[in-house]
Amino acid sequence: MILAQISDLHITAKGKRLLDRIDTIGHLRNAVRHLNDLQPRPDFVIITGDLVDAGSPAEYETLRDLLSGLSIPYVLMPGNHDERGNLRRAFADHRYMTEGEFIQYTIEDLPLLIVALDTVIPGEAGGRLCQSRLDWLAARLEEHRSRPTLIAMHHPPFATGLAGMDAINCENGEALGAIVARHPQVERIVCGHVHRPICLRWHGTVVTTAPSTAHQVALDLGDDSPVSLIMEPPACHLHYWRPGYGLVTHLSYIGDYGPATAF
Repeated sequence: MILAQISDLHITAKGKRLLDRIDTIGHLRNAVRHLNDLQPRPDFVIITGDLVDAGSPAEYETLRDLLSGLSIPYVLMPGNHDERGNLRRAFADHRYMTEGEFIQYTIEDLPLLIVALDTVIPGEAGGRLCQSRLDWLAARLEEHRSRPTLIAMHHPPFATGLAGMDAINCENGEALGAIVARHPQVERIVCGHVHRPICLRWHGTVVTTAPSTAHQVALDLGDDSPVSLIMEPPACHLHYWRPGYGLVTHLSYIGDYGPATAF
């Protein structure tokens, strides 16, 4: 199975550009085309938050129109730029987004169990997993101890070394780590938020963060470095699962870089 992950789309309303210069709509259109054209084509797509930039109904309308071109089943998760109510209304036919305070769910009909966690704190850039969300996760993992599992969340639960982003990550990640450490079936935790591909061994599993389909966060490991944007190539992650072997994550650049040539 190939699970594609795209993240941090930051879609604007039609006719608008992010920061008046970044064409996030065009970038997502390219990402959809990229995923559809991949051979072999991914089996499923998970979109790990910051779906739109300001959480408005007009932005979600644009997002829905763009994703209608995706020929692969997909699920959505909120990030700190999203508004849960508007997201639910725009994608009312997505039954996994059940009513309640949080948008959390499991996808159980794939070779990997997918557990989606909601880390959003309305009105704040950073994330948190309150006790009710942690208890929900622990219960799901207990129910499926024999299933290889992938946990998806927007905010990463670890310090990346990007000082400005670490100030707004998932602030109580160690509470999550304590649960994960008790459940060796967790093959991977996949995150968004930081607009960069990062990988870490963490509490007995591996955590990765995905790049953005549009703009990236500049790689600056200085102790006091502010968050800066850079137009490095947009990309996505492809998580390749083989039973008995494990989960391998590949970085797939979005764009035309010429044909592949044999060595």
